[in-house]
Amino acid sequence: MRNSVNLRQIEAFYSVMRIGTVVGAAKMMSVTQPAISRAIAHLEIRIGYKLFERTGRKLVATPEAQALYSEIEPIYGSLDRIAQVAYDIGHQRSGALRVATLPAMSQSLIPRTIARFLATRPQVTVLVQTLPSRQIAAMVAGKQFDVGVVELPLSQPSISIEPLEPFELALVMPADHRLASKRRISLKELDGERMILLSQQSYMRYQIDDAFSILNVFPNVVMETPNSLVACASVAAGVGITLVTRFAAEPFITSNVVMRPIAEELHSRSAVIFPYPGKRLSLAETFVADLRDEIRKKS
Repeated sequence: MRNSVNLRQIEAFYSVMRIGTVVGAAKMMSVTQPAISRAIAHLEIRIGYKLFERTGRKLVATPEAQALYSEIEPIYGSLDRIAQVAYDIGHQRSGALRVATLPAMSQSLIPRTIARFLATRPQVTVLVQTLPSRQIAAMVAGKQFDVGVVELPLSQPSISIEPLEPFELALVMPADHRLASKRRISLKELDGERMILLSQQSYMRYQIDDAFSILNVFPNVVMETPNSLVACASVAAGVGITLVTRFAAEPFITSNVVMRPIAEELHSRSAVIFPYPGKRLSLAETFVADLRDEIRKKS
């Protein structure tokens, strides 16, 4: 008996119970009144008892019908909620976004972008993880993240790479440093300076070393780190001065630490990456649009 009851018959019964009339149920299901009546009649035959008594032109639910409806109603309520969730996801009103980013952007640019992104999406949740570029690329390729923010150059299969606007490098130093009074500083003035530089595996470090070499400048490198945030924190602790992007430096700028532009053109090249091939998560594309807007605001 259980297999002989079809969903269309159950839906007709549920609609009549919910609306109260065959006419209303037919409109709700976009079918004719006779179709509703036939579905109810077939259901009654299958289950072996009457669901409605006709009193004049009205249908009155039997106690058995009331008992059956009490079992069915929560299921349809769940389906209604699922339909609402599906609608919200399609219109970016709910869902989840997984973002992997470089540590250098995790304390200024990315939080501002997330705040902007969530301002009109209160039901959306965001997971953020900070990782090195190669690990981000591998995890985005494996679809463990919906979008990643990485340093270029980068080579990794199964990802789509979209460059961001270049980030200018700036000098971060204690406020009482001998160069802090200048509005713009040349790398030529850093000869012999105690410096904290990014690790030599970084493309940004390659550019810095190349610029020093061309200018015949020899800084006193007292510390190396792969993490721009560690470099800035070390400046605040008095270890030395450093060259990083302004997005890495911003959280550390206080009355005791200042940031100054440099005369030479040195840039960090970054990009957003998506899993490829396959359709991108719409939330991820919107997040990247907000990210680009935040970058332009600071340009």
